[in-house]
Amino acid sequence: MMLALEGVSRSFGGLLAVAEVGFTLAQGSITALVGPNGAGKTTLFNLITGFLVPDGGRILFEGRDITGMPPERIAALGLVRTFQIVQPFARLSVRENIAVGAHLRLASRRAALAFAAEIAERVGIAHQLDQPAGTLTVAARKRLELARALATGPRLLLLDEVMAGLNPRELDEIAAVIRGIRAGGVTLLLIEHVMRAVMSLSERVLVLNDGALIAEGPPAEIAADPRVITAYLGAGAAERMLKERARA
Repeated sequence: MMLALEGVSRSFGGLLAVAEVGFTLAQGSITALVGPNGAGKTTLFNLITGFLVPDGGRILFEGRDITGMPPERIAALGLVRTFQIVQPFARLSVRENIAVGAHLRLASRRAALAFAAEIAERVGIAHQLDQPAGTLTVAARKRLELARALATGPRLLLLDEVMAGLNPRELDEIAAVIRGIRAGGVTLLLIEHVMRAVMSLSERVLVLNDGALIAEGPPAEIAADPRVITAYLGAGAAERMLKERARA
């Protein structure tokens, strides 16, 4: 098992942001983590990757207890994440930005820069290697964020809304990149609001609402789950939608 969460919880003052969440990820899988805004998805990513420490429960990566371990140690083990708000080193080139990630495993600057070029090719920004990162479009910045994470050599990669703000063509292109990453042996867990991407990419979907895991299963099954519909639309709208489906 690549990742296992056992009863993971986290509160902020009187707010229970993550409530005894438990699930496992199989090696080589693509899993989507979805839920309404404020459901606790990014908080859960922060707990898994060490940016927050759980109040309770355990997090196991490849059988090793990483609960409360600092982010740099977790990254060195091969569990890496991207961030929802992309913030490259604007004055550095794309090549140099990617090399920052590569330095986690490569001490040599020359080796890191060479590896950065390989990674840029994988994510489709090789033609922008010498461009200042601050001049990139939103779509290119998303690819750069993905490249920086890939350069660390992850075995499990957590993607936080890597498709947000992209147009349909850009969505298709980044989805192909993600499939290629999985084909290269990396397991993926992605937070995503773009349901088209969730349905086409993921084999399994986890649904959070108010910090709790309320459903999990194949995408088509999750899309028809009354609990999920209620979480997104509210009880009244969900009831009307289910009645309309029953009449159809």
